[in-house]
Amino acid sequence: MAILQVRDIDDALYEQLKRVSRLHRRSISQEVLYILEAYLTEPDRTSRNATEELLKLAGSWKDDRSAEEIVRDMRRDRRNSARFSEPGDVFD
Repeated sequence: MAILQVRDIDDALYEQLKRVSRLHRRSISQEVLYILEAYLTEPDRTSRNATEELLKLAGSWKDDRSAEEIVRDMRRDRRNSARFSEPGDVFD
């Protein structure tokens, strides 16, 4: 079995690791192994790409209304709010 040694761990991070390992009643080594395994075995963890995730969201908002209709509805809803009901208000 391989041995992993980690050096120069930030003190605050190490203290947090110690606290979490005590909570779970594990040694620090066991906790590190648990965290690594949980992270690396999460479905699609290794193949996730932030750019791909963002591109999946692009165009995901579908609306049959035109841009003008959407803007009109937004303005109408603002005027119906008591917050923006004063004539000549910034959002009038």
